[in-house]
Amino acid sequence: MQELNLDIFREYDIRGNVDDDFPDHIVIKLGRAFGTIIKRKGGQELAISGDIRSSTPNLINCFKKGVLDTGIDIINLGILPTPVNYFSMFELDVFAAVQITGSHNPPEYNGFKFSLDKKPFFGEQIQTLYNIIKNNDYEKGEGSEARYKILKKYQDMIVEKINIRKPMKLVMDCGNATASINSPEIFRALGIEVKELYCEPDSTFPNHHPDPTVEKI
Repeated sequence: MQELNLDIFREYDIRGNVDDDFPDHIVIKLGRAFGTIIKRKGGQELAISGDIRSSTPNLINCFKKGVLDTGIDIINLGILPTPVNYFSMFELDVFAAVQITGSHNPPEYNGFKFSLDKKPFFGEQIQTLYNIIKNNDYEKGEGSEARYKILKKYQDMIVEKINIRKPMKLVMDCGNATASINSPEIFRALGIEVKELYCEPDSTFPNHHPDPTVEKI
C-alpha cells in the first residue's frame, strides 16, 4: 500500500502525480481530514467540484467518501472551473469548498484547493490535514450528498456586474482546459466578439499546457 507523500502538502494546495501520490485510500483520508476540520469548526456542508482531467471524477468520488464518513454533507457541483467553486460558497452559503484541479500542470498531475468559512485554506492549515491523517484523528458520522447546477447563476452574476461600453474583439485560448466549459459563453453574453482557440475540453491537453489566455485584437 502506497504511503502518504509529505511533498504533496504545499503552501496553497495539495498537489501531486496522480499515479504516484493519490491512490484511493490516500484521497479518502484527505477527505476525512478535511471533513474533520469542517466539523470541529462548526460547519456542516462542503461544496465539491473539479476540472476536466481524466483523473478528477475518481478523486471526487474518493474524497467525498472520506468527507461523508465524518458526518459532513456534500453538495456535488460536478465539473467546473475553479472560480465557480469559490462562487458557490457565497451563492449557497456553504461553510467549506474544495476544487479538485491540477491547475496549469500536465495531465498526469492533479490536486486539491481548499476553502473554509469563505476564506482560503493554506499554509499551516494545510499541514493540519497531514497531522490529522498521521494521528488517525478523525471525526465520525454519516453525511448525505446532493447535486446542484450552478453554472447559469455564475454567468448571470458576471454579466450583471460588468458593463462593456465599447465594442470589443478578442482571441480566447482556453488551452482545452476547464475554462472551455463557460468562458466563451460568458464573454459573448457580455457583448464581446470572441474568436475561439482550443476551446474544446480535452483532458489530454493536446495543444499546450492548460493555461488559458485572452488577448484583445
